Amino acid sequence: MNQFEEYCTEFVQGIGGKDGAVSPSIVNSASFAYATPEIAEGIFDGSIKKPLYSRMGNPTTAKLETLMAKMDGGVGAVATSSGMGATTLATMSLLTSGDEIISIGGLFGGTYALFSETLKRFGITTHFFDVDEFQNIKNVINENTKIIFLESVGNPNMRLPDIKKIAQIANDAGIVLMVDNTITPMSILPLALGADIVVYSTTKIICGNSSALGGCAVFRAINDGKDKFKTPRYQELHKFIKGVGKMALIANAKKRAMRDFGMSANANSSYLTLLGLETLPLRMQRVINSVTTVAKELSKNGLNINHPCLKTHPHHERYLNDFKNGCGTLLTIDMGTKEKAYQFLNKTKLATITANIGDSRTLALHMASTIYRDFDEDTRKFLGITDGLIRVSIGLENPQDIIEDFLAAAN
Repeated sequence: MNQFEEYCTEFVQGIGGKDGAVSPSIVNSASFAYATPEIAEGIFDGSIKKPLYSRMGNPTTAKLETLMAKMDGGVGAVATSSGMGATTLATMSLLTSGDEIISIGGLFGGTYALFSETLKRFGITTHFFDVDEFQNIKNVINENTKIIFLESVGNPNMRLPDIKKIAQIANDAGIVLMVDNTITPMSILPLALGADIVVYSTTKIICGNSSALGGCAVFRAINDGKDKFKTPRYQELHKFIKGVGKMALIANAKKRAMRDFGMSANANSSYLTLLGLETLPLRMQRVINSVTTVAKELSKNGLNINHPCLKTHPHHERYLNDFKNGCGTLLTIDMGTKEKAYQFLNKTKLATITANIGDSRTLALHMASTIYRDFDEDTRKFLGITDGLIRVSIGLENPQDIIEDFLAAAN
C-alpha cells in the first residue's frame, strides 16, 4: 500500500458520521453554555473536555484538528484562520524578545516578511541560510536560538532540504525544528523525520478548491524522560509540562498565542477543509504524477523549468532518495524577462493567474511583480526570484492539455 492509499480509508471514515448526518456538522456558535458553575470551572481548568469559547476551539474545528494530528503522527493540532496564522501561532508561542530563529531555504514571501520585518519589531532576530549551509547553521546557534524553521520544498525556489540532517543538527543542539509542510502533506512526514512542529496553510491543497482560508499547526508529544522542552531554553513551557504532560505544546500554543492573538479557525472554513481532506490522497497522487510529466516534457521542449525531478536540478539525487512520494504541486518557468513572462501568462488558456497554490485548477503567477515586488534585489536573489520567474501550481487537468497549452503560450 502506497503512502497515499493509507489515508483514503482514514479520512473518509474519520469525517463521515455513522449515526444521523453523514456530513460533519457546522457548529456556528461563538460561545458555549456551561450549565453549572462547577462545569464552567472544570472547562477552564481543563478537567472537563467541553468547548470553552470559539476563539479557543470549536467542535467542527476539533474534528479537523484530530485528523490533521493523525495524518502527521502528532499528539494534537491547533487549526487557525490562515497558514500565516499557523506559523505565527507556532513561533510566537515559543518566542520572547531577544530570541533567535534560524530560517533555512526558500521561503514563501509572507513568512519571510514575518521573520525579517514583523518579528524584528518585537526584538526577535532571524538568520537566513540556504538549505545546504550546514556548517554555517551550526556556527550561528547560541543560547538564544529557539527555532530552526524550513519549508519541505522551497517556495518558489524549489530547493529541497535534507530534513533528517537538519533535524539532527536541531536535536543535537536541543532546538525546536519547525517544518512548513504546506506543499507536501502525506508526501513528507516531518515529525517522523525528527521535527517537533509542523505547520500548514490548509487553504492550499488540503482544502484544494479555493473555498476556505485556513491553517494548522501539528505538535509532537512531550517525552516522558528527557526532552529538549524540559531544558532551561524552553522554561516558559515547564508549567504546561507539569500541568498537562505530553499535551504541553497544545496548551502552550492555545494559552500563549491563540488566546491573545486570536488567529482562530472559522467553523465554516473547517467544514469546507474537512470536505477537501476526504479527497486529498487521490488529488495528491494525481498531481504529483502530473507535475513530473509536465516538468519533463516542457523542459524537453526547451522551456527553462525548475523542478527536482529533472537531472539538471542540484537536488535531483535528494529528490530520488528522500522525496519518493513527490514534492508537491509546484514547478517554475523562467521566461528570462518580465515582458516574456507577461506574454506567456496572457496567452495561456488553462492557467488561472492568482497568488494561491495547490488548487484543483492549474495556477500561475509572475513572482517579481506580485508577492516579491517590495523585496530588495539581494533578498530576491537569495529567494530565487528572477525577473522572468513564473510559479506554476499544477492542477487536476489532463497533463497533456497543460503541456500543449503551455508550449503554445511560450511561442
